[in-house]
Amino acid sequence: MPTVGIPPAPVPRRPGRRGLVGVLVTALAAALLAVVPAAQAQAAPVLLSQGKPVTASSQEHYGTPATAAVDGDSGTRWSSVAADPQWIRVDLGAPASLSQVELRWEAAYATSYRIETSQNGTDWSTAHSTTTGAGGTETVNVSGTARYVRMLGTARATGYGYSLWEFKVYGTTGDDPGPVIPGGGDLGPNVHVFDPSTPGIQAKLDQVFEEQESAQFGSGRHAFLFKPGTYDNLNAQIGFYTQILGLGLRPDDTTINGDITVDAGWFNGNATQNFWRGAENLAVKPVNGTNRWAVSQAASFRRMHVKGGLNLAPNGYGWASGGYIADSKIDGQVGNYSQQQWYTRDSSIGGWSNSVWNQVFSGVEGAPATSFPEPRYTTLGTTPISREKPFLYLDGDEYKVFAPAKRTDARGTTWAGGTPQGESIPLSKFYVVKPGATAATINAALDQGLHLLFTPGVYHVDQTIDVDRADTIVLGLGLATIIPDNGVTAMKVADVDGVRLAGFLIDAGPVNSPTLLEIGPQGAGADHAADPTTVQDVYIRIGGAGAGKATTSMVVNSHDTIIDHTWVWRADHGEGVGWETNRADYGVRVNGDDVLATGLFVEHFNKYDVEWYGERGRTIFYQNEKAYDAPNQAAIQNGATKGYAAYRVDDSVDTHEAWGLGSYCNYNVDPGIRQDHGFKTPVKPGVKFHSLLVVSLGGMGHYNHVINDTGASTVPAGTSTVPSTVVSYP
Repeated sequence: MPTVGIPPAPVPRRPGRRGLVGVLVTALAAALLAVVPAAQAQAAPVLLSQGKPVTASSQEHYGTPATAAVDGDSGTRWSSVAADPQWIRVDLGAPASLSQVELRWEAAYATSYRIETSQNGTDWSTAHSTTTGAGGTETVNVSGTARYVRMLGTARATGYGYSLWEFKVYGTTGDDPGPVIPGGGDLGPNVHVFDPSTPGIQAKLDQVFEEQESAQFGSGRHAFLFKPGTYDNLNAQIGFYTQILGLGLRPDDTTINGDITVDAGWFNGNATQNFWRGAENLAVKPVNGTNRWAVSQAASFRRMHVKGGLNLAPNGYGWASGGYIADSKIDGQVGNYSQQQWYTRDSSIGGWSNSVWNQVFSGVEGAPATSFPEPRYTTLGTTPISREKPFLYLDGDEYKVFAPAKRTDARGTTWAGGTPQGESIPLSKFYVVKPGATAATINAALDQGLHLLFTPGVYHVDQTIDVDRADTIVLGLGLATIIPDNGVTAMKVADVDGVRLAGFLIDAGPVNSPTLLEIGPQGAGADHAADPTTVQDVYIRIGGAGAGKATTSMVVNSHDTIIDHTWVWRADHGEGVGWETNRADYGVRVNGDDVLATGLFVEHFNKYDVEWYGERGRTIFYQNEKAYDAPNQAAIQNGATKGYAAYRVDDSVDTHEAWGLGSYCNYNVDPGIRQDHGFKTPVKPGVKFHSLLVVSLGGMGHYNHVINDTGASTVPAGTSTVPSTVVSYP
């Protein structure tokens, strides 16, 4: 385990190895260097591994996946990145009596490796070990009973990674393959499905809202699903942990003549705590012409068509603290009013009014032009890379999940021009996770090749959920919540292509977890540019619902990952809150190259909120508050620097760019605390920042500068909450 706060440097990506050239060259070398297979043992074992689920620690590029090593094709291969150690693991599907493992190496072989076996995929035993591997075809006799078998390479014969034409496991297994986990099924008790003829829709909406309106840290979770059609005279008030969505392939397939409302009457007209809710894939025609959506963090408005205006402020225009719109069309004007910050992506709007501190747009038709610092608009004509969140829909009477296609230089919605582009996956290919499901069952479903659909509920896991298969979808409904027990990491994603995580909350447990979410293992090096992993509406919380701890909340090791709207929050109110009670030193750490964050909210961590070590990273919109509860200046002293930056780019990074970043301080325990700067970065030609601000909330602590030693102090503003801004840096 690396020393806390000093992450290992990512394995550098070799530009020449990103295409198929390496495949052709090494294939030729292998043809010249191949040796005669070793003699088989006297027994006639059965080949167990062919076509079985297989995962690897890394993948060199898209042409050499782990599956190629168990496909029975001697012309395809798996290859890893050029780093030690690396592994490839096959799941036999059931315990088997093992007899042999055959390794058919490409020219890039291992001189030192181990064959390891496991019953559960977590605890490993060594079945064979060598430091004198010769390459070619190696046949190893093994014994014992296991379900999982892996080759763990510890030393390479070449400067490349490890490469296997075939990884074959032989043995015998019983006639009973064990229980099969079925896909599909009903969506559980907390999913409420309506069609236009359903009686009592308004009464059900009102009942759930009464339960959830002020249940900020409650256990209730709900999703309202509206089948295609038209619904008249509804007012769907959306409370905590409640999601409303249409079941058409396009928003206009499901129209509500009425309102989808979020207001702040429960909190005396202050919307700064209207968290954890969402509206998706609906058309709404507001009764009075304008729909009210007064939210703050962790509240998404996706794939919506508002046939009128949209008001982002609560009744009475009290405070609100930021939200997110994507893939949506608002025919009228968006009234920002008292919203402190907001990010809108790949949408179409009829106009925008007002700016408070930080309003950012990318790929938005009708967006105001960049005018930062006054008005405080930052606008990019397109979004460099985007891929919309997967969503549940009905194809006739069959539930499916639609996985939208990736777009580059995106602008406007994915659906206004007709049928959206992407892939439809039947629900029968998903394990429908319901309250009471165990981590062992969830992992067994993944190993079986199923995707995951978490229904609304709270899930305790006593082991890590391992997402090891490329293009796996993990989708939550109704803010499904995962709580890791006994200090485990809640979820880890292998260094594979195209995993999609969306629509759930990870809530830290009382025993410290080293991490809560990991995208790729340490040292990940595969190129995922063609099919990136996406993290969308995935929220992380430490404390608030009870004491929770985690050293680092989210670690992104895989290259090309897209983080599209997340709120990573060390709680400043609720239960289990205190400088050491919900200790969480680091929010988000990015080690992978070419990672893009669109809509990044990270707040209140004891040390750095965001640290960036990967090359060519980009962030479009960032919102941060420093930890309110720092007891004194000494508690946040960072060597000779006062305070830990809200967003730090490591000195090793040569290329990085970010737009629309804000950091606020509210040191309410010791208002005398000074923070040297909100942002810290190396000064290099390839590192660029645009539209930066820091603000002291009511004079409770102050910033001396905005970024490095640039930007005016907030001290002269006193208690007036006037931001200090920097238009561009350097």
